[in-house]
Amino acid sequence: MKKMLFYSLLLAASVWSLQAQEPQKTTVNVAQEQNDEKVAEIKFDTLTYDFGSFSESEAVVSCEFAFTNVGTAPLVIHQAISSCGCTVPDYTKTPIKPGERGAIKVTYNGKGKFPGQFRKVVTVRSNAKENKAVNLYIKGNMTPDEEQK
Repeated sequence: MKKMLFYSLLLAASVWSLQAQEPQKTTVNVAQEQNDEKVAEIKFDTLTYDFGSFSESEAVVSCEFAFTNVGTAPLVIHQAISSCGCTVPDYTKTPIKPGERGAIKVTYNGKGKFPGQFRKVVTVRSNAKENKAVNLYIKGNMTPDEEQK
C-alpha cells in the first residue's frame, strides 16, 4: 500500500513539473514563426473566360488571367497545367512581390478539332498559403467554316 501511494505521488510530481516548464524556442521554431507572418496569397480578377462563338478558321484564340499577390511574401508560380494539348498556358516565371500583379496567358488551338462547345481547365500551382492550386476555366463555341458545310 505504501509503495502504491509513493508511486502515485511520484507520478503526480513528475506530471506537475513537466507542465510547469515552458518550451524552449529553437532556431527552427523562430524561423517558422517568421515564415508564418509572411505568406504569399494569390487573387485572380476572374477564374473563367468565355471566348463566345468563333469560326474554325479563327481557331487559335488567347486570353489573359490577371492576378495580384495580396500576401506579404513573394508569390512564385510553380506550374500551370492544362487539361489537354490544345490549351497552352504561359505564366510569369519570376517571383511576384507583395502588391504586384502578374498574368497567365492561355491559348486555345482548335485547328483540326471537332467544332462545337468546349470547356478546358488550367490548374495553377503556387506557393500561396491558402490557394496552392487554383483552377482557371476557358470555354467557347467553335463553329464550322461555311465552305465545309
